[in-house]
Amino acid sequence: MTTLDPRALRNAFGSFMTGVTVITSRDASGAPVGFTANSFTSVSLDPPLLLVCPGKFLSSYDAFTNCSHFAVNVLAEGQEEVSNTFAGYKGDRFAKVAHSFDLHDVPLIEGAVAQFSCITQQVIPAGDHAILMGEVKGFTHSEGRGLGYVGGQYFSLGLERAALETVSGAVVYGAIIEQGENVLLEKTENGLRPPQITSHDRGSLREELHNALTDYGVETDIGAAYSVYDDTRTRTHYSYFLAEALSLRDHSPLISVPIRDLAAQQFTHPAIAEMLTRFALESRTRSFALYLGSTERGDVHTLSTRK
Repeated sequence: MTTLDPRALRNAFGSFMTGVTVITSRDASGAPVGFTANSFTSVSLDPPLLLVCPGKFLSSYDAFTNCSHFAVNVLAEGQEEVSNTFAGYKGDRFAKVAHSFDLHDVPLIEGAVAQFSCITQQVIPAGDHAILMGEVKGFTHSEGRGLGYVGGQYFSLGLERAALETVSGAVVYGAIIEQGENVLLEKTENGLRPPQITSHDRGSLREELHNALTDYGVETDIGAAYSVYDDTRTRTHYSYFLAEALSLRDHSPLISVPIRDLAAQQFTHPAIAEMLTRFALESRTRSFALYLGSTERGDVHTLSTRK
């Protein structure tokens, strides 16, 4: 029997882009419980069924596998902290997150783009998880985009699209490529920089960037946008994405620099130096943020937690 590498399998599962939900209910004592899940699936319209998959590692596992009612809250862009709270906070999670209650007194997360109130129909043991199937008895749906998740990190299509669709002038796309505890960089006569390309086609930028990185000798998994800014002096737009190296050719021109040493390197531009110094700091907690602005000023939006 072939033994599968659990970490590699988890990474393969993680390549499927999903939304992010918070599943809520009450335990046997009546206390509210909740956990973050991307294992949510619509099952049927007639009757209206959905399923989620609580893991046995959850402290609330028994509460969910024995509940009579539960709710699924589809989180909106900007609700990363809500997700993180229900994924790992050990205290009173509901004290930190605004919520209301449905007709069965199950908590509903305020600001979610969709909320489904369910009655438990079936619970099926499934390895280290359970399949919790519910019949939808009520739901709400509001305008807005859902929070995305892929490859161990959040992503926000709304912010990325808003930033990338307003581009004018020359456009440069690049990637901050992690390889273990190192980053792959390109060495130029003016210093180091992430590998990058100049393009005029925003519609296929990820595919074009992926192909260019392949030419550099590295196969990558390109994730969320990390830094999107304009250089008003040169009228050039820059977009850099987080990426993970899947393989590296022996004679690739890219060099490997330890993340802990990034702040001491000479880079091609102060904006590059600032971006990679921020990346080195954020990599310690694996909580990354999207910078939007210019080379002089901008805003940082906490968007991603990469495992």
